[in-house]
Amino acid sequence: MKGPVAVPPSIATWKTAATSFFYRISASNPARSTDAFRSPRQAGNQQPVKGTVCFAASASNQKNHMTKRISLSLVALTGAYFAATALAAQNPSVGGAPMYPTKNIIQNAVKSKDHTTLVAAVKAAGLVSTLEGKGPFTVFAPTNEAFEKLPAGTVETLLKPENKKKLAGILTYHVVSGKYTAAKLSREIKAGRGQAELKTVNGEKLTAKMSGDSIELTDTKGNTAKVTIGDVLQSNGVIHVIDSVVMP
Repeated sequence: MKGPVAVPPSIATWKTAATSFFYRISASNPARSTDAFRSPRQAGNQQPVKGTVCFAASASNQKNHMTKRISLSLVALTGAYFAATALAAQNPSVGGAPMYPTKNIIQNAVKSKDHTTLVAAVKAAGLVSTLEGKGPFTVFAPTNEAFEKLPAGTVETLLKPENKKKLAGILTYHVVSGKYTAAKLSREIKAGRGQAELKTVNGEKLTAKMSGDSIELTDTKGNTAKVTIGDVLQSNGVIHVIDSVVMP
């Protein structure tokens, strides 16, 4: 006695896929789903094979649509990566780290291994939120070596809580409101017949002049600092790295 006839795997797979596809179509467009799966008798002269072709074409279209979406996503991600890389390339590296013009002064400064003393001082003076603000600000940023030029014990003394106000006064003397790129500073110096006065956030003035091809700052005590890396663009201003600490 013969047992039940086995359905070939390929047909069973087709039936399962067709049923799943039917329910998806039914949920979105009931009229379309019933048209797509009418029997040959209901469809008149329509042959069963057309339903198969219709299903195969729809499945192929779905696959192509998904492939296109994935490709577009990959293109978007690749574009974003190269855009970020291009932005970083516009800025010089500072302290061995890339500086991103899409990030603010604090976010970039903390990445520089040459400005750990400055960052520690900014934190001790409570100026982090200020330099994370909208700005724009121009910051003349002394390196660690610049702070080492100060008399022994000066930095350690300034970092003490009781000297917070004095420290803040020194740091804000290194900040000017507005975005002064090297080109803008050069124009100001030229317009001032060889020097330009910059009013700092501290309230005191810095004098800028040209020293060869570099910009040099002179503080109220006559001390000078030279810009060693200029035009490090930030989302809220610009940083110029200097080789000495200026004092109000």
